[in-house]
Amino acid sequence: MGEYSQGHAAEAGRTDVARADVAIAGGGLAGLSLALALRDGLGPDARITVFDPTIGRDTSGDVRASAIAAGARRLLTTLGVWDRLGPEAEPIRSMQVTDSRTRDVARPVFLTFDGDVQPGEPFAHMVPNARLLDALTDTARAAGIDLIPAPVSDFTTRRSGVEVTYGAGRSLTAALLVACDGARSRLRDMAGIRNVAWAYGQSAITFTVEHERPHEGCALEHFLPPGPFATLPLPGNRASIVWTERHEDAKRIAALPEAIFQEELETRFGHALGWVRRVSAPAVHPLGFAMARSFVGERFALVGDAAHLIHPIAGQGLNMGLRDVAALAEAVTDAARVGLDFAGPDVLERYQRWRRFDTLAMGVATDALNRLFSNRSDALRLMRDVGLGMVDRLPRLKGLFIKDAAGLTGAVPRLLRGEAL
Repeated sequence: MGEYSQGHAAEAGRTDVARADVAIAGGGLAGLSLALALRDGLGPDARITVFDPTIGRDTSGDVRASAIAAGARRLLTTLGVWDRLGPEAEPIRSMQVTDSRTRDVARPVFLTFDGDVQPGEPFAHMVPNARLLDALTDTARAAGIDLIPAPVSDFTTRRSGVEVTYGAGRSLTAALLVACDGARSRLRDMAGIRNVAWAYGQSAITFTVEHERPHEGCALEHFLPPGPFATLPLPGNRASIVWTERHEDAKRIAALPEAIFQEELETRFGHALGWVRRVSAPAVHPLGFAMARSFVGERFALVGDAAHLIHPIAGQGLNMGLRDVAALAEAVTDAARVGLDFAGPDVLERYQRWRRFDTLAMGVATDALNRLFSNRSDALRLMRDVGLGMVDRLPRLKGLFIKDAAGLTGAVPRLLRGEAL
């Protein structure tokens, strides 16, 4: 693998330390996707190692689901993961946006999105997180990626590599260390990278419901004063709910007795799909914004929530992480193929330039949307409803929004175009 392999060949006296080309801290959706993308780009001889104490855990208790945009779906298809999901991936064929008060009986639809990014290709699919994680884990094992059920406890950067300490004091040396260890990334802090962050004072209540009538693949986003209430289609007559409230209210609502919770749910869900009932316990997730001041360090990179955390108002959190995966894998692969040190500063800076502006723009946009819609101002409500109505009458603008949400605008990495590295 370029200069890294050459440099380590010279260290013939050091045989006590295991070696890898890339070490990834975090075996979640972003970390495993990156491991598979690097396997695709660097080839079967490259050693990719993923560290995570939860690797192989039972995922049956995780009822969360994510919207996988078209570009991210292309990436997962190219990496051999998508076909493992089978019928559990539900296409989102349309989306409706309303703006109302919680107790309003009528909820006029101000904005609709219909159509595909390409003929026969929906702009997004809903996928259960647990099923996606299992598919990624199975594919990674089949690809020969080393999955180590232990955390990275420390690392030291040297001239020719990064010495990674894990488990009970064991170590491994890699050319590149990538932190995919979440919004509270320990490795980001250990690397000395500062993080700009704030809390929204909101939390998302997430759970699954079943309902009487088919949803026809339609996602609904009701903008209410405390925050958005999203109904996202799942296979069968089921839906994933992301219900945003002020933090203290969210904790109170999640703890309500079943009958009272049901009444609050019906008030927000409405009756368009007939009866509705909860089929999983509610979980409460505090919401916030975070952005690392740098996405890279010396032989070190941040990917996914370790680099950025945005409001879920647009359903783009995981998709932004998968865009990181596609960009970093392409930058590393292109450098390795011409014999360069793929963990060198120029390569990592290419990744940072590719992702930082797009990520910051999405973060600012979701922050502004949340502040614009999550309030009780009648004046702001009038302004935003007029704006939504104008956008709804401009099909070209709506088409641009759909392509942007699908991850198919700007400099699109090859994996997001459905092309192998």
